Amino acid sequence: MLQIAEYISRHYKGKLVEVGIGYNWDVALMLKSLGFDVVATDLKEIPIDLEFYVDDITKPNIEIYRDASLIYSIRPPPEIVPYILKVARSVKADVIVRPFGNEFYNGKLINYKGERFYRWRCND
Repeated sequence: MLQIAEYISRHYKGKLVEVGIGYNWDVALMLKSLGFDVVATDLKEIPIDLEFYVDDITKPNIEIYRDASLIYSIRPPPEIVPYILKVARSVKADVIVRPFGNEFYNGKLINYKGERFYRWRCND
């Protein structure tokens, strides 16, 4: 999954927000090591060396996401993807979602060095 971090590092700058980080920290920590301002959220407190907020994307604290160039999620439950997109549109951030399995979304399917994920441009 580090291909996703590489893709993000080549296409985005500034603040990035990972929704539902759980205990899969590889992408966020790699982006932080590359100098990005990475913010992580989850439904419960996660002990991680990142700026972190307990947040429910279905009832978000929009201030967490403001000024992000990208909101991304690695293997989210499919039912939260529409909420991620809604938040991204409200703050004009792009979205990347790495599906859990074979879910199909209406975003642009990207295959980057063997890693597949969907991208939406919401910054217009």
